[in-house]
Amino acid sequence: MKKKIVVLTGAGMSVESGLKTFRDADGLWENFPVQKVATHEGWEANPAYVTNFYNMLRKKCVGVKPNEGHRLVAKLEEKYDVTVVTQNVDNLHEMAGSSKVIHLHGELMKVCSSWNVDDPRYQIQLTPENCEVAPGTLAGDGSLLRPFIVFFGEGVPMITPAAEETSTADIFIIIGTSLNVYPAAGLIQYTRPEIPIYLIDPNPVRTGERVQQIQKGASEGMKELCDLLMK
Repeated sequence: MKKKIVVLTGAGMSVESGLKTFRDADGLWENFPVQKVATHEGWEANPAYVTNFYNMLRKKCVGVKPNEGHRLVAKLEEKYDVTVVTQNVDNLHEMAGSSKVIHLHGELMKVCSSWNVDDPRYQIQLTPENCEVAPGTLAGDGSLLRPFIVFFGEGVPMITPAAEETSTADIFIIIGTSLNVYPAAGLIQYTRPEIPIYLIDPNPVRTGERVQQIQKGASEGMKELCDLLMK
């Protein structure tokens, strides 16, 4: 039976593909106040503004390709049972070939009911050719279609399956996150004490002694780690 790897990825995973992070200097929050575009209160106050913001993000994502880091994460499946847990709302892991991806913060290319966000009956998968939603468009239950994004202050329903996957991992890999955003950062606490933990990030990250950091970007760091894991 294959050993199990769980990979936790953050914004740094997609930077090399050309996607801006939200929090860094010149990130998206610099130009669009988080309270207006990523909270329930912002949605209630001006759903058209929020809808158009995510339309803009989708258009920026169309044509963006997975980078070598994404492809190397997918390549691990040749030897391991791999589950990706991502804080990112893009679908670059899936495009790179990863077969099991848990999205903690939602999916940019989906919209859903604003009354029943997690009801799959009212979720719609958008396509690159049809990625815009007209403000005022209704879901199947009569509510406004809203982005399938976990807004600040909302629960993170996928954290439970992510924690369950992490608790049975033989290897835990963290890529492109400073481990400051919860509840995702807390997943490391679910790892078994004897397993190796690798963290790939070009910036120093404060972690415990168990964590081995590869201080490189996602692609270069994954090349180094794959040399070790794919022997």
